[in-house]
Amino acid sequence: MSIRTQPQELMSGLAFPESPRWRDGRLWVSDWGAGEVIAAGLDGSTEVVVRLESFPMCIDHLPDGRLLIVDSSERRIVRREGDGALVTHSDLSDLGEHPWNDIVVDGRGNAYVNNIGFDFPDGEFTPGTIALAEPGGSVRRVADGLAFPNGMVVTPDNATLIVAESYGNKLTAFEIAADGTLTNRRTWAEVADHPDGICLDADGAIWYGDVGSRRAVRVREGGEVLNEITLDRGCFACMLGGPDRRTLFMVANEWDDAEASSDAPGRGQVLLVPAPAHGVGWP
Repeated sequence: MSIRTQPQELMSGLAFPESPRWRDGRLWVSDWGAGEVIAAGLDGSTEVVVRLESFPMCIDHLPDGRLLIVDSSERRIVRREGDGALVTHSDLSDLGEHPWNDIVVDGRGNAYVNNIGFDFPDGEFTPGTIALAEPGGSVRRVADGLAFPNGMVVTPDNATLIVAESYGNKLTAFEIAADGTLTNRRTWAEVADHPDGICLDADGAIWYGDVGSRRAVRVREGGEVLNEITLDRGCFACMLGGPDRRTLFMVANEWDDAEASSDAPGRGQVLLVPAPAHGVGWP
């Protein structure tokens, strides 16, 4: 079912917005093209929280609220301390030389980060991987053989990790063992396009961004399409937030603008619409 509500604009002029996260009453967005992590209030106020040159540069928060940033350029995860200082949380250099992409943190402080496995978009495709960064910073590979791993979510019970395989046209689920290892891989849903950034709602459905078809799509396990929102440019990722977690945020951009810089305003936007079910995760 199409959601016919006209999306409202929260932010515009972004170079390459990605990796939206809702935390502490604000939407956090990583602008890869500008090298900035921005926190935005629903009143339109914005704060540049971090400046870091990296492409990709996905983000998530530890349970105590500290920000983790994937510094793909330096093959590491960076942690922002309470005083704003950036320190190395985990060194990823021994686990992959290709770009590190999305990151998701579970309720125990385990951070999962994926490596796409090749130099997108011009390199020859090879499968990607997922690594686990434990709270103390140690890292190890926990999954491989993924067709361009992209957006990820962990269920609220810390039992399941779901990852979008963009080149596999599917969402793939793993059971999370007590030690953080990923086991029992299965197809959660096959989809008709290339899923990008994802989020989970309280009905157990997943929203994913679709760049090529310029839309956001909500699917249930098994692949049934429940809702979709058509945009005028590609949707790179989705996140549920707002006071009651019933607002769907979509980061959107023209693919041709994907490598724009902060030297001139980009066409990247953050859009929002009411959602049929509230989100799960951090407050």
